[in-house]
Amino acid sequence: MKLQQLRYLVEVAQAGLNFSQAAENLFTSQPGISKQIRLLEDELGVDIFVRNGKRVVGVTEPGRRILIIAERVLLEAKNLKDAGREFSNQNVGALTIATTHTQARYVLPAVVARFAERYPLVKLILHQGNPITVAEEVVAGRADLAIATEGLDQFADLRVLPCYEWNRCVVVRPDHPLLSRGKITLKELAALPLITYDFAFTGRSKINQAFEHLGLEPNVVLTALDSDVIKTYVELGMGVGVIAAMAFDPIRDTGLRAIDVSHLFENSTTRIGIRRGAFLRQYTLDFIEMFAPHLTEAVVKAALD
Repeated sequence: MKLQQLRYLVEVAQAGLNFSQAAENLFTSQPGISKQIRLLEDELGVDIFVRNGKRVVGVTEPGRRILIIAERVLLEAKNLKDAGREFSNQNVGALTIATTHTQARYVLPAVVARFAERYPLVKLILHQGNPITVAEEVVAGRADLAIATEGLDQFADLRVLPCYEWNRCVVVRPDHPLLSRGKITLKELAALPLITYDFAFTGRSKINQAFEHLGLEPNVVLTALDSDVIKTYVELGMGVGVIAAMAFDPIRDTGLRAIDVSHLFENSTTRIGIRRGAFLRQYTLDFIEMFAPHLTEAVVKAALD
């Protein structure tokens, strides 16, 4: 049995049983993967995949158990390598962060700059996606940390730690009548064409819940995956934007005005997700503390334990 066979096995499962996609992800050939998985099945004496002719159509019951063990073995193999690197050279390596656009664009730049100054020999990689994709990146071992507001608590393989709370603002053009009113109500907002986040993104569920609680149906005319796109269409006059307050910059967004609406919506919490059982190198622990100062090394290690 070889670690490479386990890698092939896990990658095929993560690729939705698509051997060609798994081969592309691993920069190898599809026949090579098929051969190695067959050899592994022969050695274990069980079929891992359900086959219909030459097609793989499912995972057997023994295969599901084997996949869980294979993922654990690969994680521990990675932990061994990371532990060796930690003690041989603490300031060299790579750190992959999976996160959403809002975090990458508006929150992380200052943290990344501090981290790069402190660890110039550590390669920092950002993977952007929706919260579910972000979580899956860490669960699959393709990223070290997940940073998002939604979705992380849906994954049992992640240990999720709260970082900070935030709320929303409404963005409008400088001539919009909302600017001349007092505190906006949800009823007023529901009557306007709204532009906000896609359902999977950045606290959208809190927005929906607020309207539903009052029996209101918001007139959402456009959804987008990130704040910059929302602001662009607000500037075009297509509607009123509801975005994370952190995503409005009065210096950059000169064509827009922001109105605080934190009284309308519950706070959202941005969290960090760490794969259970992962070995965290010192620079990873330092990055976490830079991002959320209350998540000290002692707090993170205690949470993981």
